[in-house]
Amino acid sequence: MNEIANLCEHVGANVDMIRKGLASDSRIGPAFLFAGTGFGGSCFPKDIRALADTGRQHNYEMKILEAVGAVNDNQAQRFVEKVRRHFNSNLSGARLAVWGLSFKPRTNDMRDAPAIKIIESLLSEHATITAYDPEALDEAKRIFGTRIQLASNNYGCVEGADALLLITEWQAFRNPNFERMKHIMRQPVIFDGRNIYDPGQVRQLGFTYYSMGRT
Repeated sequence: MNEIANLCEHVGANVDMIRKGLASDSRIGPAFLFAGTGFGGSCFPKDIRALADTGRQHNYEMKILEAVGAVNDNQAQRFVEKVRRHFNSNLSGARLAVWGLSFKPRTNDMRDAPAIKIIESLLSEHATITAYDPEALDEAKRIFGTRIQLASNNYGCVEGADALLLITEWQAFRNPNFERMKHIMRQPVIFDGRNIYDPGQVRQLGFTYYSMGRT
């Protein structure tokens, strides 16, 4: 679905419309048809790499699995590129808030989480990161140490921020007080890596809004 979302950005289509069409087919269903910053965790990425490696050991190229891994690895970087373009390729000193650190909601597991790749890339360009996650703060402290700041709640995270980057679609992030956010952020900018907000609604509230595969 991420490849479809990437194509949508080039042709001006809306990945949500395509997702709904595909999901209407009972043989497919809606559960895993969401574009975003990529998947993570301790199992799926490792299993894909292991199967592809088994194929190579037996001189058989697992083309679909190789492509799945490559596209997934690229999604986090595509998200970073959106941020980079907004700041005219100069992230030095940019104060970025991150919502969501675990690889999926309802866990503190950050193994192979897209948030790690995204944050590391932003730090390499001298951005300042403040992050919040309902369960993964201790794990984030172990991984990043003092290189990022950790907030105790979502609004404290965005205070004074030049942009909010939503990476994990926790339920706690789905219906925030946008008016409050707009008044405490330095710039009202949202990068929605999970497409959980309505673009028209958020823009009408005065935010600059970016998402995955939607104009």
